[in-house]
Amino acid sequence: MKNSLSIFIIIVIAFQACAQQIESEVKAENPTNINYISELVVPDLNIPWGMTFLPDGSMLITEKAGELIHFKDGEKITIENVPDIYLRGQGGFLDIKVHPDYETNGWIYMTFALSNEDDQGGNTALIRAKLNGNSLTQVEQLYKAEPNTKKGQHWGSRIEFDDDGYLYFSIGDRGERDINPQDITRDGGKIYRLHDDGSVPESNPFIETENAKTAIFSYGHRNAQGMTKNPFTGAIWTHEHGPKGGDEINIIEKGKNYGWPVISYGINYNGTPFTDITEKDGMEQPLFYWVPSIAPSGMTFVKSKIYPNWEGNLLVGSLKFAYLERLILENNKVIKREKLFEDIGRVRNVIQAPDGYIYVGVEGKGIYKIVSKK
Repeated sequence: MKNSLSIFIIIVIAFQACAQQIESEVKAENPTNINYISELVVPDLNIPWGMTFLPDGSMLITEKAGELIHFKDGEKITIENVPDIYLRGQGGFLDIKVHPDYETNGWIYMTFALSNEDDQGGNTALIRAKLNGNSLTQVEQLYKAEPNTKKGQHWGSRIEFDDDGYLYFSIGDRGERDINPQDITRDGGKIYRLHDDGSVPESNPFIETENAKTAIFSYGHRNAQGMTKNPFTGAIWTHEHGPKGGDEINIIEKGKNYGWPVISYGINYNGTPFTDITEKDGMEQPLFYWVPSIAPSGMTFVKSKIYPNWEGNLLVGSLKFAYLERLILENNKVIKREKLFEDIGRVRNVIQAPDGYIYVGVEGKGIYKIVSKK
């Protein structure tokens, strides 16, 4: 018994040492020169999870606790007829995104934690609705993950559209690491793709697979809380939380398996291993991974003449270290990282608005606009 325990301890120590050695080669640096400052434009928010802009320049903001806020002309208006939000653990009111052709059709898409009346837990749901005055109308449920669970972790969720009008959204593994992510007959740990009306595209990868969840586009994910379209290539990029180490950036491709939890660059929160491999045939390697974890949330590419020094860079929020991270890319590789606006607070989201400005949602503070120094 003592020998077995000794062997286990040696294995754990060896794995931890290995985990330290695989730390990303590109370290986060302090910027040598930054020409921008952060300006608080929407104060007094708790957890501004999602934000999207309407054609008139006003903003819709989701508060995790269940509020939908319309920020217009300096005033915060609470929108009525919002669906009942199941507030549990990391779950609540999550992302929001207007349709790319919003001016024509008026559709707004939202993800949130939804429970049934029997109170047997909940799971992530996707809806669309229209805004009429200060109320949501024509609310339609497009997807609801099953089964419900009372676990509080890993709901996802982000929403994005590609250049062909397909709708993508993420749902985390819901705390069922060893059950959901690798099983395409189950929800959780997946990136999904739908038509904008909620129907499943015939070109989805598992449309003819028996018992598969046909809305699945890729699988083997842990908990994607960042999703953005690369404006230069049209590809959908995500980042997702690892456990202790192993946060990842992935370029999402049809039918691909991104490996969680079979392969990972992370370990359990208590320091023990859950896998001893970081690569396997048939499983995708991340474009980039963080060790130690930064707890990423929100992500956007910069394609704006307002920030000439940042154009083509990727911005990622850090919940853990309370800064905005700038990743400089070259041929789909991260060649440099910078820590921007250190101690701004737990960054929950970052987006580039239609006017070209970058907006950053920070927990316990509000939404900041990044502007040039005067």
